[in-house]
Amino acid sequence: MVNEEALAWVIRTRDPGFDDWEAFTIWLEGDPARALAYDALMAQDADLDAIIPADPVTMPLAANDAAPPPRRVAWRWAAGGAVAAALVATVSIGMMNRADIYSVTTRPGETRRIALDDGTMIDLNGDTRLRLDRNDMRFAALDRGEAAFTVRHDASDPFRVNVGDAVFEDAGTVFNIVHTAKATRIGVSEGKVIYNPEAEAIALPAGRALADDAQGLRVMNVAPAAVASWREGRLVYSNAAIDDISQDISRSLGIPVTATASAGAMRFTGTIRLDRNPARFFSGAAPLMGLSAVSRDGVWVLKPASSREGNAPQD
Repeated sequence: MVNEEALAWVIRTRDPGFDDWEAFTIWLEGDPARALAYDALMAQDADLDAIIPADPVTMPLAANDAAPPPRRVAWRWAAGGAVAAALVATVSIGMMNRADIYSVTTRPGETRRIALDDGTMIDLNGDTRLRLDRNDMRFAALDRGEAAFTVRHDASDPFRVNVGDAVFEDAGTVFNIVHTAKATRIGVSEGKVIYNPEAEAIALPAGRALADDAQGLRVMNVAPAAVASWREGRLVYSNAAIDDISQDISRSLGIPVTATASAGAMRFTGTIRLDRNPARFFSGAAPLMGLSAVSRDGVWVLKPASSREGNAPQD
């Protein structure tokens, strides 16, 4: 089946009018065997190397950038199609390079564990998108959400996580990263992480955390047991903003959660037990944080407990 699909794509990509590179890339990323089958069939064309231009134009993918939109190129048949076939092969090589980067995503409320061949383990919380490289097991890029990393340390080849413009490099480490549109937070429970080793080079040993948000870049203490506590069904905080907590709850339980402006500015220290039943969860968690919770059109709204807008959660 894979070979038949690969043959169909070889035929399509050899067509001078072919421009559906996005669909081709999606097909390649669906199964590593597809790339192997496609390469093998393309390799059966004799003497392609001899007619590929000396300086072919490739389409590389930066380590932490989303794939660029497919480039539309119109090819002209020449010499019985040989030159066009060579040019298509050149573009295909660029697409194969791009296909080495693949994404792993989770839905809100879903968790997933990834075991890399080098011994590193990555746990993804809900609503998370992580990119990995089939050719470099020491690379990861967290595009959004939350992930816990248990890294097999190798001083000669450190594991690096790209998060937006930042880079976190391990030094024998267990750490957790949260990345949203407004903030990036990392907590370290074992070993050490280096924040932007080529720039600030801030060392974060076990028991230290870093936040980069509207308040700027800050380093603080964190209880090692609190790092990635979501994996044990609890959320542990020390003076955390309710705005951040509401996003953590939404990601972990897979339900929309928001906070009013007054509630979002409040802070909380303590442990919250996760519960898949939203009404039961908020009936215990909201008072613990000095809040009330109400469900409106499927969205749970957190408010200060003294709010007159209504306190009782609804199903």
